Amino acid sequence: MDNGVSAGSTASTSTLGNIALGLTLLAFGIGHTGVIDGVSAADSVSLAMYVGGAALFLLGLLEYRGGDGFNGTAFAGLGIFWFTWAKGAGGSVTDEAAGTFLVLFAMLALTLTVAAASGLFGQGVYALLTLSLLLLAIGAFVDNGTLAKAGGWVAAVSGLLAWYGATAALAHWPMAFGKARSGGAVAAS
Repeated sequence: MDNGVSAGSTASTSTLGNIALGLTLLAFGIGHTGVIDGVSAADSVSLAMYVGGAALFLLGLLEYRGGDGFNGTAFAGLGIFWFTWAKGAGGSVTDEAAGTFLVLFAMLALTLTVAAASGLFGQGVYALLTLSLLLLAIGAFVDNGTLAKAGGWVAAVSGLLAWYGATAALAHWPMAFGKARSGGAVAAS
């Protein structure tokens, strides 16, 4: 790509990244809750691999190219998480290995929570993701389905928030912690 050619608007890749993150988290979370009969977390593997994994990773690279280090880190890092989770889902992984994997990515989510400059709304999405991953990890370590369900509910709420934030930015809807600005970026105060 020629250096004179723009890599794309970071506002549009950020919005698309948040939609991808939101939908993946929602499907992953609903699968863990068991709220829909016959739907499990394993049913979200394709979505996690391609939308949450490959698409988020690519959007992360575009964010880096556009100069947004935070969204580049968030989307590329979470893309790696979703792709790796999807590849290992249903495999013969021990509960301890699954729990360790979830703790490691909870650490990434915690880093994103602390570093989010988008305000309380963005921090809330990543904080809920952190909590969800920790609940799922502890549930894996102690073989507790109730903790896994709780982690699923928290993931689903985080996904709804990420989706709503991106949709609000596109549609210029009001935000609970700020308002949508023109240009697709979300300001939270």
